[in-house]
Amino acid sequence: MTPADEILDVVDDNDEVVGQAPRGEVYARGLRHRCVFVLARDGEGRYFVHRRTPVKLVFPSLYDMFVGGVVGAGESYDEAALREATEELGVSGLPAPVPRFKFLYESPDGAQSWWSYVYEVRCEPPVSPQPEEVAWHAFLTAAELEHRLGDGAWQWVPDGLAAWERLRAFEGSGSPEPGPA
Repeated sequence: MTPADEILDVVDDNDEVVGQAPRGEVYARGLRHRCVFVLARDGEGRYFVHRRTPVKLVFPSLYDMFVGGVVGAGESYDEAALREATEELGVSGLPAPVPRFKFLYESPDGAQSWWSYVYEVRCEPPVSPQPEEVAWHAFLTAAELEHRLGDGAWQWVPDGLAAWERLRAFEGSGSPEPGPA
């Protein structure tokens, strides 16, 4: 089975399941689905940052400060967060990622949208990321990450940037409801 064949739940404006379809069809038709974003930090507070491989179905070769992905049909957000973090970081025995907030991401062109749940997890190096998912990785300090976000040298995944901006706003306000992207 290829990633495009994976079955996803299709959801409505309220994140209620209204059907199921293969991932490739969900992407091609712009059907709303579910995703998880997991911010992995080490014991020093550094952030796991990576560049996606060029074979990814969505946002190939772009940088991201989250690991994660789609929530499979019938899978909970919490289950998906732990599965994706374990797979992408290549680390077993991770603690359950801590849920932070959920928001509706809509692509700038309005063609795609997905409910996105943001989590955090502590992950101690060494990590062994999946070569199919991660082309490069490092743990960056907050200052290093902010520099990379602002210098324009790296192209970032747009949904990850939206999640990052909401996380910063959430942490600054303490509000559990950042609102739609």
